[in-house]
Amino acid sequence: MASEEVYSSLVQLIGNDNVNSFVSLTGLPTNSAVLILAVSLIIISIWTLIWKGLALWKSAHNNHKIWFVVFILPINTAGILEILYIYLFSKMHLNKKSNFKKNKKKS
Repeated sequence: MASEEVYSSLVQLIGNDNVNSFVSLTGLPTNSAVLILAVSLIIISIWTLIWKGLALWKSAHNNHKIWFVVFILPINTAGILEILYIYLFSKMHLNKKSNFKKNKKKS
């Protein structure tokens, strides 16, 4: 009885159309498909939260306010935008005023 309630709540969470599409693509039994989809959703959520937390910390540490706001917004890119920021965009010096001051001091 309890497992049927858990199953029905997972189907509602994932979406009945998504479950039916996954079942028709894979040929798996519906119970297995729901379990696979639920575990996948949990793994992707944890993955995203870890990268989002790292990107938020790094953007706050670098005083990149615009990037911080972008990461706060509820946009789910499965960690791709966060990874790009951490390894690519955070290393760029986007503050024009600080670059201007550095160039002025050299003259």
